[in-house]
Amino acid sequence: MRLFVALDLPWEVKEQLSDLTFNMPGARWVPTDNFHLTLRFIGEANRLQAEEIDHALASLRGRGFAFSLSGLGWFEKAGRVSCLWAGVERNEHLTKLQAKVETALHRIGMPPDRRRFTPHVALARMDVSVTPGLAAFVQANNLYRSIPIRADNVTLFSSFLGKDQPTYTQEAEYALG
Repeated sequence: MRLFVALDLPWEVKEQLSDLTFNMPGARWVPTDNFHLTLRFIGEANRLQAEEIDHALASLRGRGFAFSLSGLGWFEKAGRVSCLWAGVERNEHLTKLQAKVETALHRIGMPPDRRRFTPHVALARMDVSVTPGLAAFVQANNLYRSIPIRADNVTLFSSFLGKDQPTYTQEAEYALG
């Protein structure tokens, strides 16, 4: 089972993000249902590990908070765009929550995530060079800002890699505060 920890988004925000999609060459748009903000990708876990992860996340303590999505951008690998994303406004509460998730998972023996936490919501997967069309799209939508989003729960998702797109299933939800 492939697992990740995330903040789910309200349907209204998912629809706003979905409205940004269009026929961009090379873009594999994320289905509306799959929009989320990943706090920690875990990867493959067996049943025993999944139970340990569940117990670790159930011990999280903290207060709910609000955050907003803001602007668009992309990640590059070797000069090629790998992901088009909606960014997240700087938020101290979000950074602390992600650190708490990381610490809880580290306590059960999971190695630390080597990647720096860059909060975002993936809009499309890509494997293309930066094109003028992509740059123009990001610039035209860079003023995008979501409504304030309440983070009152952390969700453990499983991911099944299907033929076209992965299917995400909520395995457990953990209330904050």
